[in-house]
Amino acid sequence: MNTVLESDQQRRHSGAQADGSREVIIRRTRGLRFLDLRELWAYRELVFFLTWRDVKVRYKQTIIGVAWVILQPLAMVVVFTLLFGKLAKMPSAGVPYPLFALAALVPWQLFSRSISESTTSLVANQQLLARVYFPRISVPLATTLAATVDFAIATGLLGVFMVVYRVAPTPAMIWFPAFVLLLLITALGVGFWLSALNIEYRDVMYVVPFLNQFWFFLTPVVYPGGLVPAQWRVLYGLNPMTGVVEGFRWALLGTGEGPSHMLVVSVFISCCLFISGIIWFRLRERTFVDAVGGGGR
Repeated sequence: MNTVLESDQQRRHSGAQADGSREVIIRRTRGLRFLDLRELWAYRELVFFLTWRDVKVRYKQTIIGVAWVILQPLAMVVVFTLLFGKLAKMPSAGVPYPLFALAALVPWQLFSRSISESTTSLVANQQLLARVYFPRISVPLATTLAATVDFAIATGLLGVFMVVYRVAPTPAMIWFPAFVLLLLITALGVGFWLSALNIEYRDVMYVVPFLNQFWFFLTPVVYPGGLVPAQWRVLYGLNPMTGVVEGFRWALLGTGEGPSHMLVVSVFISCCLFISGIIWFRLRERTFVDAVGGGGR
């Protein structure tokens, strides 16, 4: 494959050559641009490779390997049950507290891991960024996709809890895929913002752990969203993870109020984060190689 760099056009182009090789012309982009799905699809094998690499590296040289995916939420459920379920007597909407907590922990862990690892993903792959062209957005995208592997396993654990506590899925279960999509949109949107900011301002990676903890307590993971006074719930929906967590519990366990004004606000904020995150990322990706070379600002 021959690669030619040009500077005054806006489109990427490729074509087959007489000898069977393909020539790829990469042209500088200008103005605001959204996600180029056609280009991303052309690099789908790279996205798969980056995703699979992240999955393998995560549990490499560990003794129990992927079992950590189960043990981590289990340990947190035990701690939350003792502290909030037994000692603080936190209400759990008529559902056993361990199941109540796990139904929120499963989506929260995907979100938390996604934003933490997306933030440093571009810096961790700076040598790759500086040497070859590929859609830069593939990097934080692959990080979130890798997190979905853990999410799928943890969801299986949640199914086991439902069997153990004899809680049957409700008809609202058909909305479960929609809330998974809402979760991914939220995680990707925040990940795009933080990864693009971190490559220029390395302070971001030090802020994210505090942001994660602060965001955790703002999200109804260890308590029901119904504890928030009714007049504040729409405002509470400005945290997009509120809609995700409450939606998971409603779809799986039948708790909460289901579709509401708070959920509408959360969906709106998630979509805004996703769209603005893509636009911001695409706007700043032109400076990534320079920022990597300069070690950020």
